Amino acid sequence: MEKRYSEMTEYELKQEIARLKEKARKAEQMGMINEYAVWERKAAMAEAYLMDVNDFKAGEIYRLKEEPDTFFKVTHFRGVFAWGYRLGGDKREEAVPISLLKKS
Repeated sequence: MEKRYSEMTEYELKQEIARLKEKARKAEQMGMINEYAVWERKAAMAEAYLMDVNDFKAGEIYRLKEEPDTFFKVTHFRGVFAWGYRLGGDKREEAVPISLLKKS
């Protein structure tokens, strides 16, 4: 039975991130773009568990690392996910791992 990211040690998370990034690299080399995106997103989720959610604040605006021209306004946090909406979009609420947030 696999452990949840929240149950893993820092060492285990780093190993998992390396494993996922390797899978993403291989998928990219084989031209499997959808599979590449899945592995990259899983790695981002694992990376979020290495970060401190207290380094981020509700009400702040951050750039999205994967989309540098996109800004995300955080309304609240739930675990290691920031909930909010993309500026300039339809203001539909969504969640992103905190590892994808970048101070602008």
